[in-house]
Amino acid sequence: MATSLPSYPRSREVDPAQTMFRILDTALEPSRLRQALHDTRAGAFAAFEGIVRDLNDGRTVLALDYESYAPLAEKEGDRILAEALDRFAVIAVGGAHRTGRLEPGDMAVWVGVVAEHRGPAFDACRFIVDQLKARVPIWKREHYAEGPSAWINPAAGRPS
Repeated sequence: MATSLPSYPRSREVDPAQTMFRILDTALEPSRLRQALHDTRAGAFAAFEGIVRDLNDGRTVLALDYESYAPLAEKEGDRILAEALDRFAVIAVGGAHRTGRLEPGDMAVWVGVVAEHRGPAFDACRFIVDQLKARVPIWKREHYAEGPSAWINPAAGRPS
């Protein structure tokens, strides 16, 4: 049973300049991504870093290939970020997802949120991560040590 996140009153209209979701084919740099969200009004910063793991469903994972149609993925990612700005009392949000070949230990996704207080920052961060996974068209192929690779259904987290 999913826990619903509280909604917080918004303090202003959403400014598109406050959202930034990007598809990148180079390594994610959390310090650089975080700097883009810096705001002196913020008393809280919450982030999520999704790291490639070496095991999934009992199978050893050697690498992942992420593919995406970047213009569509970035548009949907920006929609999700705008929804978070509208729903939660946050100042700015951002996110990025890698494409290409990644190995265990590489960062695949980064989400950051700044807010005056920690509650909205944590809640907005979780909302964004969950919505990105469910709605953004990014496809993942896992390469296994024990045999053939498989495309993973992003919503279910299982081979399709």
